[in-house]
Amino acid sequence: MVPLLLVLLLALILFGAGFALKALWWIAVIVLIVWVLGFIVRPAGSGGRKGRWYRW
Repeated sequence: MVPLLLVLLLALILFGAGFALKALWWIAVIVLIVWVLGFIVRPAGSGGRKGRWYRW
């Protein structure tokens, strides 16, 4: 009974980790797209230079 519970627990942990990693990959892709768009559509700063779209 204990080995069966251990196998089920391991499967549950691996399934949860796989789902979390997939979600993190999607978040990373979205952040990358926003970052690249920031370079494309950044507003003009003082002196006609292109400024940063973020504060830091």
